[in-house]
Amino acid sequence: FHMFKVKSLLMPFDAQKTFFSPKMLVNSSADFRFYIENQTRDDVSRKQVRIYQLYSRTTGKHVQILGKKINANGDDGGKYALLVVETETFGSHIRIKGKESGYYICMNKNGKIIGKPNGNNQECVFVEEYLENNYTALVSAKYKGWYLGFNRKGRPKKGSKTTQTQQEVHFMKRHPKGKVDPLAEFRFTTVTKRTRRARRLKHNPKTN
Repeated sequence: FHMFKVKSLLMPFDAQKTFFSPKMLVNSSADFRFYIENQTRDDVSRKQVRIYQLYSRTTGKHVQILGKKINANGDDGGKYALLVVETETFGSHIRIKGKESGYYICMNKNGKIIGKPNGNNQECVFVEEYLENNYTALVSAKYKGWYLGFNRKGRPKKGSKTTQTQQEVHFMKRHPKGKVDPLAEFRFTTVTKRTRRARRLKHNPKTN
């Protein structure tokens, strides 16, 4: 190894390129792949956490996590309807946890929706699918084609009996009653002199 190092320092750059053996190139490729995988894992570990409610199109109420039991009969602003949604950096894979109960929404191998205290299992990961009608569907990341859904009584539907076109699997993200997402104002707004002036007038209206 030391002899190769000395020779590589003395040899011209073009000659060095032809000196590497196929075995060394394979090792270098493996090292690079290992580095990329580690970097990817580090990036994925950085979660974006949001708190909001999931409005059910079927019941007209909100998904709530009571613990092991989950339904879609929650009131707007109800403590069990507040959801902590962890979004992975890459893609739209999410984990949904009840802010009050601390349990995650999961789907087991039978398609049953249950709450679990630990959301690290792949059964607790869902993929967001954005629909044309402004609703969102949540499909299991582990069991392809099985969706999170609730019937008219607010009870969970078996994943195997769901399809994306069913209203039972359509949800809308909502902020708690009387609360506004602090990032909403800045997400799609370009700040200019005009918008600054508009904000000042909004917060300090003139009185006659």
